[in-house]
Amino acid sequence: MRVTVRLFARLRDIAGASELPREVASGATIRTVWTQMAGEFPGFAAYERSMSSALNADYARMDAEVHDGDEIAFLPPVSGG
Repeated sequence: MRVTVRLFARLRDIAGASELPREVASGATIRTVWTQMAGEFPGFAAYERSMSSALNADYARMDAEVHDGDEIAFLPPVSGG
C-alpha cells in the first residue's frame, strides 16, 4: 500500500524533500514507516526520541496502524525566537 510521508524542519533538510511517497506492507505502523525512513536517511536517528508523529493531520503514537492513502507526518522539535 502507498502512504505519503511529510517531513518538517531538520528532517526535511536531511531528506531534501518535504513530502515523499512510500510503499509499506499491510499492517504497517507509523514506527514501520519511521524505521524505513531512518534506514534511508541515517541522520533521522538523532531525532527518534524527541519528535512527534501525526496520522492524517492528527497527532498519533508510533504504534498506530497506517492504511493505503494515509498521510504520516514526522515533526522534530524546533527552536527559534
